[in-house]
Amino acid sequence: MPACLAQERMRDDAVLATLPEVEITFLDDAEIARVHHEFLQDSTPTDVITFHHGEILISIETAARQSRDHKQLLEHEVALYAIHGLLHLAGWHDEAYEEAQTMAKLQTQILQQAITKVGTLS
Repeated sequence: MPACLAQERMRDDAVLATLPEVEITFLDDAEIARVHHEFLQDSTPTDVITFHHGEILISIETAARQSRDHKQLLEHEVALYAIHGLLHLAGWHDEAYEEAQTMAKLQTQILQQAITKVGTLS
């Protein structure tokens, strides 16, 4: 989380530094699709949904599929999703293509730094 805090942007929705805690919940595709529909009017499953009160929802089924597609460990994919959610809380957006690309590079860099620091992901 310190690496994500270091990336906090000067935006009104950059709340990460002010949150007392961040909760990460793992859901299946059906449940994340339900939440996706309820809050974002999109009934498809998605990888991660972030709420600015400090809740990050991650679809473990989507992470498993994507990890196989990308030939990565499941833990690697889940960590990327968690970092992605933390970056949203730090004020990053990914609606515009350019910012999505920058955000993707940044989350990969943060994960690589964490792996280097710890020595391994699993």
